[in-house]
Amino acid sequence: MSVPFGVSSMVAPLEHVLVQRPTAAFGSAFADPACGYLHPVDLAVAHREHDEFVATLGSLGATVHHLDADSPYPDQIYTYDPALVTDRGAILLRSGKPGRRGEEAVLAAWFERNGIPIVGRIEAPGTVDGGDVLWLRPDIVCVGRTLRTNQVGIDQLMPLLGEKLHVFDVAYGIGPAACMHLMSTVSMVSDELAVVEQPALPAGLHGLLSDLGVQLIAVPPEEVATLATNVLAVRPGVVMAVDGNPMTRAAMERKGVDVHVFAGEEIALNGTGGPTCLTRPVLRR
Repeated sequence: MSVPFGVSSMVAPLEHVLVQRPTAAFGSAFADPACGYLHPVDLAVAHREHDEFVATLGSLGATVHHLDADSPYPDQIYTYDPALVTDRGAILLRSGKPGRRGEEAVLAAWFERNGIPIVGRIEAPGTVDGGDVLWLRPDIVCVGRTLRTNQVGIDQLMPLLGEKLHVFDVAYGIGPAACMHLMSTVSMVSDELAVVEQPALPAGLHGLLSDLGVQLIAVPPEEVATLATNVLAVRPGVVMAVDGNPMTRAAMERKGVDVHVFAGEEIALNGTGGPTCLTRPVLRR
């Protein structure tokens, strides 16, 4: 049975989405310093949090598909990064984090089982992480040149997306152990509104957002580490966010945004991946 697909927006209604429940590998992620987790994982809590997250996604109208992979990759739960889904099909990526290479093959098998064509892939020495790619408009795609996405990967991605790419350099931050993606600095709430970490936002992207008339909600410094910048638009003006960022939540609500929070101590904060990272949108329309 085929799953409908097509993505060219960060905010169009999320109709089909792919997720991965925490596995035993996720449960042991803290044992490997290269994974970058903050503390030992409580897998039972992670399962409860993920179940709540998925239930909320479903209640907001998304059809949720489960990867159901007994994957050896601790970060497989963050299904946004290993692949993109476009209006033509899936693009398999090659992560700049060595321990994540191979996750794209797990997603590829799911795409093939569900009738989603694979239209391209990033090959070595190119690297691209999904967290460095976002649509501002269907014909305006932004890509971050970061510690996880290099110029060789960007050069390979350009013809696969077939849209005008705007490339922005993203700050080194604290380095490879906690890489800053382009989407670490901005999340679209609607076509007219974005949540941003303003000091880290590339100046060129700030200018492009301004040219498009996008209003910005600046995340306060004390809420950056708790992933306030990472929100998932389920449809324009309706978002999911990690619980515990009251100032950013209030700022969104003052703009009329409907904010749905979930507990994410294990599945989000521990592995530094918010609600966007936890999903691979398959169909937005």
